[in-house]
Amino acid sequence: MKPEIRNILGGITGAIVLNLVHEIAKRVSHKAPRIDLLGEEAVTKTVEAVGAEAPTGRALTASTFVADLASNAGYYAMIGKGDSENIMLRGAGYGLMAGLGAIGLAKPLGLDERPVSKTDETKLLTVAWYLLGGLAAALAIKSLK
Repeated sequence: MKPEIRNILGGITGAIVLNLVHEIAKRVSHKAPRIDLLGEEAVTKTVEAVGAEAPTGRALTASTFVADLASNAGYYAMIGKGDSENIMLRGAGYGLMAGLGAIGLAKPLGLDERPVSKTDETKLLTVAWYLLGGLAAALAIKSLK
């Protein structure tokens, strides 16, 4: 298998794991990060910034989900670049940076940070779930070699 395909499949795996954890957790805990709400706000503002009408309702939810999967898969796919020896460490690093970015960049990007930072537990879970996604991607890439 070509390395690019392996990396993309690993990135998709990490993105799916991340999204599954988010979806399940938001249904069982009010303290769970609501990255979906942050994403919906980002999609709405981005679409409106280019002068188009932003989707609403189920169309917004679907658009956000697709954009989230694609962006996270692309990000996590980069974990496969470099030597195989440190891939799990790279996965952890990418995951940690994504989680910290989710809680630290929302406000500077003009987004409401509360969905991912309303409590210390929410912040910790946000970082932990992105870390889990990075590790899942690294493990998938490693296992496909």
